[in-house]
Amino acid sequence: MTYEEILLELINKDDRFIVMTSENRAAMRNITSKIKNNFIDTGITEQTMIGMAVGLSLHGRTPIVHALATFLTMRAFEFIRTDVGIANLPVKIVGAVPGFLSDGNGPTHQAIEDVSIMRGIPNVNVFCPADEDDMLKGLTKIFTSSSPFYIRYNNTKPVVEHNEFEIGKAEVWGDGKDVAILVYGFLFREAFKAKEILESKGVSIRLINIRTPKPIDEETILKAVDECKLLVTVEDHFITGGLFSILAEVLLRNRKTANVLPFALMDKWFKPGLLNDVLEYEGFTAEKITEKTMKQLALSI
Repeated sequence: MTYEEILLELINKDDRFIVMTSENRAAMRNITSKIKNNFIDTGITEQTMIGMAVGLSLHGRTPIVHALATFLTMRAFEFIRTDVGIANLPVKIVGAVPGFLSDGNGPTHQAIEDVSIMRGIPNVNVFCPADEDDMLKGLTKIFTSSSPFYIRYNNTKPVVEHNEFEIGKAEVWGDGKDVAILVYGFLFREAFKAKEILESKGVSIRLINIRTPKPIDEETILKAVDECKLLVTVEDHFITGGLFSILAEVLLRNRKTANVLPFALMDKWFKPGLLNDVLEYEGFTAEKITEKTMKQLALSI
C-alpha cells in the first residue's frame, strides 16, 4: 500500500479526514481528483493552512496537512504552538524533504531543527520514519491518533522490512553489548550499513530505530545504557534539541551517565549537493560512522 492509498482508504472509511496542502502535492497528486470534497490546496500559505486545519478540527474533522518541512515547522510555528498544541487538536502535520533529504537546497530550505521545534510544543508528538516501509507501517496509527503529530515524510527505499509499528516504541535490531546505535529517520540506512560493517569486524551491535522521538521509548534506551559500552546517536539535525539532547534528558531524568558519540550537525547548516555527496562531505556515511565508532570504542574499553 502506498501513501496515497492509505489516505484514500482513510477517507473512504471516515469522511472526517481532510487532506490539505500549501501547494505541495507530491505525496497525493494521483488522488486529488478522487477526494475532491476532502482536499484543500491553500496555495503557498502555511500559516493560513494551519489556521484552517484548526477550524476544521474544532468542527470534528481530522486534517492532514502537507508542506515543505522548513516552512511548515518555522513559518507556521506560532500557529501550531498556539492553536494546535495548546488546544491539543488531532491535526497531523506532514513535513516534506526534512533533514538531508533537501540535499541540493541551501539553509533556507533545510529542516534540521524541526524535531527540536515540534517536540518542544506540549501535546505535539513526533514521528520520524526510517524509510517508506517504516512510514507506511506507522501512518494509520499516527493519523487515527487523538493527538497532534508532526511527521517527517520519508519515501526513500528501505534496506530492511520493518517490524509492526507502535507509538512510543522503538524498533531494535540485534542485542549487541559493545555498541548501541540510536538513529531516527533517513539516516537509518547508513546506521544499518554501519552495523553490518562493524559486525564484520567482530563488534557486537544493537541498532535502535527511534521511530517516535516523542513520545520517547525510555525503557529501550535505558536497557542499552545499562548493557552497552558505547552509545552512538545518528541524526540529520542540529546537535541541539534532537536525539543527542533527548538521550541526555533521559540519562539525567534517571540519574545515569553513558559514553556517547554523537553524529549530528554541530551548529552549522550542511553544504548543499547531491545526497550521497552531502553524506560524504558532512561525515554521515556508514563508513565514516564505522571509523569514528571504532576509534571511540577503543577508548571506551
